[in-house]
Amino acid sequence: MIGAMPNALSTTLSHVYPLGSAINAAGHLELGGCDTLELAKQFGTPAYIVSEDDLRARARAFMDGIRTRSLAADVLFASKAFPCTAVYRLLAEEGLACDVASGGELALALKGGFDPKRVYFHGNAKSLAELRFAMQAGVGHIVLDSLDDLTRTEQTAAELDLTQEVLLRITPDVRGDTHAAISTGQADSKFGFGMAEAPQAIDQAAASEHLKLVGLHCHIGSQLLQLEPFQRAVTELAKLGEFDVYNLGGGLGVAYTEGQEPPSIADYLATLLDAANKELNARKILIEPGRALVANSTVTLYEVQTVKHNVSTWVGVDGGMSDNLRPMLYDAPYEVANAGRMNETGGEPVILAGKHCESGDVIARDVPLDDPQPGDILVTPATGAYGYAMANNYNGVPRPPVIFVSGGNPRVVVRRETYDDLSARDV
Repeated sequence: MIGAMPNALSTTLSHVYPLGSAINAAGHLELGGCDTLELAKQFGTPAYIVSEDDLRARARAFMDGIRTRSLAADVLFASKAFPCTAVYRLLAEEGLACDVASGGELALALKGGFDPKRVYFHGNAKSLAELRFAMQAGVGHIVLDSLDDLTRTEQTAAELDLTQEVLLRITPDVRGDTHAAISTGQADSKFGFGMAEAPQAIDQAAASEHLKLVGLHCHIGSQLLQLEPFQRAVTELAKLGEFDVYNLGGGLGVAYTEGQEPPSIADYLATLLDAANKELNARKILIEPGRALVANSTVTLYEVQTVKHNVSTWVGVDGGMSDNLRPMLYDAPYEVANAGRMNETGGEPVILAGKHCESGDVIARDVPLDDPQPGDILVTPATGAYGYAMANNYNGVPRPPVIFVSGGNPRVVVRRETYDDLSARDV
C-alpha cells in the first residue's frame, strides 16, 4: 500500500487531472490516495497511472445522464481509446456496452467480460477472418462501412447460416472543428457511406436474406469542443428515413490544457438527445464515448534524464513517442508539471523531449518548469486516451505498465515489458 501523506488533500488540482487528485503536504502530486513519487519509485517510469474512481465516475455520469433523459438509450465504450483488459472489465462492470474496431479489440472486450450481444463491431476494412470471428462469437451488431463491406458481411453470414443485425455508417458531410487527422464526418472520408450512396446501401441491406438492417450510425470526428455539429449530423441522418436504432457516435472533447473548457457530459447528452427526440423517430439511441470516458483518468509519469541549454532549454525524459504518439501525429498539446514540486508556479519555458531518435519526438513545447533537474519526476495529465492504445517499441523501448490506483492502493494491471518481450515472437 502506498498511503497518503498526512493532511494529503491540501490542494485540489485543475480539471485536466483525474477527479480527486490533490497536492499532498509534501507538495507531491497524489492520485487515488497514492503519492506519485512513491509510485515512480516502486513501479519505475514511464508509467501510466489510472484513477479507478475517475473512470467509474465518468462512466456513471454517462450512464445516469442518458437514462435520466431516455430509457431507450445506451452508452458504448469506444474501446479504441484505451484497449486495456482491465479498462474493459471496469466499464463492463459499470453497465456499458462496447464498440470495437478490429478482431483484436473484440478479443480483448470479450476477455474483459463484455457480453458479445452488447458489442458493436466497426471498421472500414474488416477482413473475412474478423467477420467470421465476430459472428461466431455472437457479436450483436456489425456496423457496415462500404458496399464491399456489406457484401462480405452478407456472404459470411450466409456461409455460417445465420442472420446478422447490422447498422450502416453514414458520413453526413458535417465537419467539426478539430484536427484533420481526426475529422471523420466530411464527405471525402475513408469512413462510411456518403449521403448520395446511402439510399443504395439501405436498399441492399434491407433486401438481404442474411442481414437485418436495424439502423444507422454516424461519427463526425474526435476532440470536438462545440456541440452544434452534433445537432447538424442528426438533422442529416433524419433525411434518410426512419429506423429503430440510431448510433450517434462519440467525439466529445476533453481538457488537455488549462485553457480548454469542453462541454459537460450533461450538456452533450442534452444536445444529442434533444436533437434526436426532435428529428428522429427512434426506438433506441446509442452513443459511443471513448476519449471523454478515459482521457482525464490517467497521467503519465516520466523521470528527467538530461537538461541542456542551447537556443532553447531541452528537458529529456525516459519516454516519448513510444508511450504518447499524439503530439507527433496531431500536434496535440499537453500540460507538464514536476510531480514532486506541484506548488511551484512559473519557471522558464522548456521543450519536453522524448528519448527517441527523431527530432519530432517532442511531448510538449514551451511549458513552464522551474529549474528542472535530472532525477525529477514529471507528469503529463490527460493521457488515458490513445496513449496506451498507440504505444509502440520504437528504438526497442519496452512499453510502460498500467497502474490502477484507488483508496491509497496501487495495482499493476499491465506489467512493464521487458527486453525479452521484444523478441518473444521471433521464430
